[in-house]
Amino acid sequence: MHAYITRIAEKALGKALARSPVTAILGPRQCGKSTLAREFLRRSGESTVYLDLQNRSHRNMLAEPELFFEEHQDDLVCLDEIQHIPEFFSVLRSEVDRNRRPGRFLILGSATRDLIHQSSESLAGRIALLDLTPFLFPEVESAAKSNTFWLRGGFPDSLLAADNEESFDWRLDFIRTFLERDIPALGFSIPAKVMERLWLLLSHVHGQVINYSKLADAADISVPTLKKYIGVLESTYMLRVLPPCEANLKKRLIKSPKVYLRDSGILHALQHIESFDNLLANPVVGFSWEGMVIEQIIAMLPRWRPSFLQTSNGAEIDLIMEKGNRLRVFEFKASKAPKPGRGFWTLLESLKPEMAAVVSPVGKPYLYRQGVSVENLHSLGQILLTD
Repeated sequence: MHAYITRIAEKALGKALARSPVTAILGPRQCGKSTLAREFLRRSGESTVYLDLQNRSHRNMLAEPELFFEEHQDDLVCLDEIQHIPEFFSVLRSEVDRNRRPGRFLILGSATRDLIHQSSESLAGRIALLDLTPFLFPEVESAAKSNTFWLRGGFPDSLLAADNEESFDWRLDFIRTFLERDIPALGFSIPAKVMERLWLLLSHVHGQVINYSKLADAADISVPTLKKYIGVLESTYMLRVLPPCEANLKKRLIKSPKVYLRDSGILHALQHIESFDNLLANPVVGFSWEGMVIEQIIAMLPRWRPSFLQTSNGAEIDLIMEKGNRLRVFEFKASKAPKPGRGFWTLLESLKPEMAAVVSPVGKPYLYRQGVSVENLHSLGQILLTD
């Protein structure tokens, strides 16, 4: 049993409960939603009730919801695994409309907000939505080295495993359970073998511009079916489809999105990369570093809009973060001596961002050139979380 690790999302959770009658923590299975909620409730000092809706006895407590809510109208009620009873959302909506006191309900779900809304009555105007990712490096850097974090990914049971073998076995079990149990439980009739093959194919194009026709042919499915299945993986937090930037630079820009597996540990498990030495010897190493850091940045800048920029002649910026008129750009190099290409500098001159950084596994951050710094995972977290 590991000691509780403080999550950066705690602050946002407190603010959400203070302003909204319903707060939802959404994220992939096993990323720490329940642990965060129970610890937050324990320390809140409020009267709370926690129900795990995978537990039949807990579900039975809601057989007469009006009586249950009347009994606990002054409590903060936490409903875990809410996606198992989507029909309950209409009841929840009626109860909230009767009493809109902030902080009445905390609901946890392993599906995204889109899937929840598709299978339930809308709680628009009544709910605050909070995405929880697996661990971010600033949360665990006192407990795990950056190379371990990169290899194993951020899922708590994978990252904090006793050794790499135990971590790898956990990730293989996670993949199998996701394919055989989680996908059907969300109402998708997708053959496990088909989805497994697609997931593996996507791991081989991780970090690359997606070619739907080529990928559909390789998976032996139609393009519309491919896009549907990619949507399922995206909606269940397994995949990120990164859109191209729409900047008006008078250059021919790549208009197709890039695709990334959202957790580096899952990527490595799919490609049977069991050790850090295996990772360094694998052609995916650069794309793996890129995808891992992209997830860190997007999670630490939740109100910023992410994209990438690539021209038809190969000039590229790996990640652009936009918020209003503010612009930050990032380049990723899995090297101790990172060296951005000429195209990066050309695009930088056109964009004129407020911040530009090359993120690399270097020992210490340093100034590469005026206006451009080289950062590691530790210094990156310090910059983004203290803004």
